[in-house]
Amino acid sequence: MIKVVICGAFGRMGTIIGEIISKEQDMQLVGGVDIKEGSFFGVPVVPSDKLADFLSSVQPDVVIDFTVAPAAAQNVPVAARAGCAIILGTTGLTQEQRKGIDAAIKEGKVPAVISTNYSIGMNILWTLIRDAARKLSDYDVEVTEAHHRYKKDAPSGTARTILQILQEEIGPREEIYGREGMTERGSEIGVHVIRGGDIVGDHAVMFASNFETVTLSHRAYDRSVFAEGAVRATRWVFGKEPGIYGMKDVLNLS
Repeated sequence: MIKVVICGAFGRMGTIIGEIISKEQDMQLVGGVDIKEGSFFGVPVVPSDKLADFLSSVQPDVVIDFTVAPAAAQNVPVAARAGCAIILGTTGLTQEQRKGIDAAIKEGKVPAVISTNYSIGMNILWTLIRDAARKLSDYDVEVTEAHHRYKKDAPSGTARTILQILQEEIGPREEIYGREGMTERGSEIGVHVIRGGDIVGDHAVMFASNFETVTLSHRAYDRSVFAEGAVRATRWVFGKEPGIYGMKDVLNLS
């Protein structure tokens, strides 16, 4: 039985993941963490400043974090010190926050899966984008992403991963965020961010030449696709050797 604690228990993703895990036969939801105390799915939720004591009490195997960057930067080191495997889906991390998280995981000698997107479809799309970028490196490239009106980080973590892939395969290229006025196109990668309504997540990469365009895209219709992927990663990371892994390892996409 895999014992799980969820950080960000009352958030959109935390609630969906909690519901799924509470119904899994090989998993046990033993608690949650959020900014306020309460309960969900029959287990306690404690404030984040009590995380260390709570982990010592319930002794989970895996801690899942879908919070915000400042919270994740504090939660992950605490979980690593407690010897818990980690699933990290929080985006918007600064370079310093990510360095601190990586260091804590290595010092704690625990396994962790870190991804900006846990959708199986998106992870497969990343491999397709990489392959396309290698073959279409002389094409103009534009990246578009859209999310709900409450998403804070822009561009999304998923879009940043797309940009990283593009830079690795066709870069270095300047990234231009939106365009206005008299702006002649050069060799840059155009990046366009949309925020509105309840859009779950749309991402697209367009490769354009004079007589054709190739567009690779992914649209999430429900957050459950991310939650299902996180649960799959939770099952996979249990018992793994210490180290930092990605969803490509979980899905054997290497």
